Formats: sequence, structure tokens, C-alpha cells
Amino acid sequence: MADIIDGRAVARQLDDKTKAQVDEMLAAGLPRPGLTVILVGEDGASQVYVRRKIKACEKVGIHSTEHRLPADTSQDDLLALIDTLNADPSVHGILCQVPLPDHIDTRLVLRSIRPEKDVDGFHPVNVGRLSTGTGGIVPCTPLGVMILLESVIDDFVGLDAVVIGKSNIVGKPVANLLLDKECTVTVTHIHTENLPEIARKADIIVAAAGAPELVKGDWVKPGAVIIDVGITRIKGEDGKEKLVGDVAFDQCQHARAITPVPGGVGPMTIACLLANTVQAAKAQLGVHEGETGNLYHDAPDRSMHSSTAA
Repeated sequence: MADIIDGRAVARQLDDKTKAQVDEMLAAGLPRPGLTVILVGEDGASQVYVRRKIKACEKVGIHSTEHRLPADTSQDDLLALIDTLNADPSVHGILCQVPLPDHIDTRLVLRSIRPEKDVDGFHPVNVGRLSTGTGGIVPCTPLGVMILLESVIDDFVGLDAVVIGKSNIVGKPVANLLLDKECTVTVTHIHTENLPEIARKADIIVAAAGAPELVKGDWVKPGAVIIDVGITRIKGEDGKEKLVGDVAFDQCQHARAITPVPGGVGPMTIACLLANTVQAAKAQLGVHEGETGNLYHDAPDRSMHSSTAA
């Protein structure tokens, strides 16, 4: 049976490290890291997600504020607010929740956030730095994917990795991060031919296509590690709705390790947002790595992983 990678446990471990970082900063007389979240409109899923982010900030000691704007807010007014937050030294991270209303240019808004305060890692400067291996803020979900992989893999050098999905938010950043680990990386997409054959060669599969249960058991070789980023609500055989990933979980128990849905990658996204906020605060305050510890380079504790799917 495959080991089940417990994303909730790894996220709690990362939150503990983040809180320790905040405590050390405060003990050193530094300001409390600050995150501001902007929500435009009444999208239900976004409202839930924002509430979770604010609550998570409280747990680790990050000062959080939010700006809830009506759906008819003009693009100019939104950009003016971001300009104000860019200039506010108490705000170390700015997150503008997407999707935005149709009359607002999302790309323009995301570009307007200063790169050093872009804790989502979506600004072209951060994207460019990631793709060239020169630092920058790593997008939250890809960072979470890598931390989960590091919780079960000691040495990535030479491993074959297949990334299913080429989105700017997950697929492409994950591919770059795997390349930095010296993996041999294949990125696949909707027009890729012979996808099952490609997947069967992989030591690592990162499924981020948004296609429920796309990856079947016979796509996976024994001993592979699977990270399932997808999450879709479908009706089960009993007629009740359930959440599933991009991987047919029950068919893939011959893998070495696999993330469940829910409870795998999802919890890591907010934990990595908090970690990114502290990283951004330290950079803006001129704190050099090592002065208040290191958020990312300690290997995750592997003892929290279940040895079976039970």
C-alpha cells in the first residue's frame, strides 16, 4: 500500500516554523509581519478562502487586514488602493483575491503589486526569477508541492518527473522547481499524445490538470511518488457529492507515496502563504537569512505520514 502524505500535518509543521520565525523577529525588536488581503465582490468561495487566511494569520502571529470592496469598484480605485498599500511600510504582503469582476484587468492588477510584497508569487518579476533560478517569492501551491515531495524524497537528482498541466499558477512553476532539483522534467498538457505512456516512466507525477481522476492506476509505475493538485466536486455512485483529485486514488496504491484529496496539497497553500509573508517581511526589513532561522531548508518530519490508505 502507498504511504499517504498527510498535507494537514506537514502544513501544521510549517505553521509552527512560521510562528517561531515571527516570535524571533518580535524578540529582536522587529515589526510584526503584516499581510493585507483585498476581496472585490461577493464570490462565495473567495470569501471562505479569505476568512481562512485571516484566521491562519492569527494563529502564527501575522498582523492581517482586509479590504472588502463592492463588485462595481472601478479598476482605477482598486489600483489606487494597491498603490497606497505598496507605500505602507507596515504592509509586507499584499494579496488580491481572484477571480476579479470582469471589468477589471486581473493581469494589470497583479502587476501593480510591488514584487517584494507579492506573496502569491504571481508578479512577472517573481515569475522570471523563479524561471531563472535567481530567487524571488515562490507561488504558494507549487511551494507546497515541493515541501510535500521533500517529505518523502531525499535525493531528486536524475529522477524522471512528469507534470500534468501547464498552468502559470501550478504546472510551469512546479516544473521549474523540479528542474532546480536536477530532475528530468516532462510537462504535459491537453494536446500531449500518449500521456499514459509518458506517465508510466515517471518517478514523480504532479497532476495539476483539473480533470477528475484523469490519472489511472495503469499510468503509474510501482514506487512512483504522486502529488495530486486537482480538486473537483463530483457525484459518487451513491448520488452524494464528493471531492476527488486528478488521480484515481484507489487505483494507485502501488505507488510509493500519494497525497489524498482533500487533505493533501490544499492545506499547504495557506501555510505557504504565511511563510511567504514572513519571508517578504524579512527581506523588506533587511534581515539576512540565518538571523532569524530558515523557513524552508529544514527537512519536513516524515513521521506524520500514514503507511496505508486506511
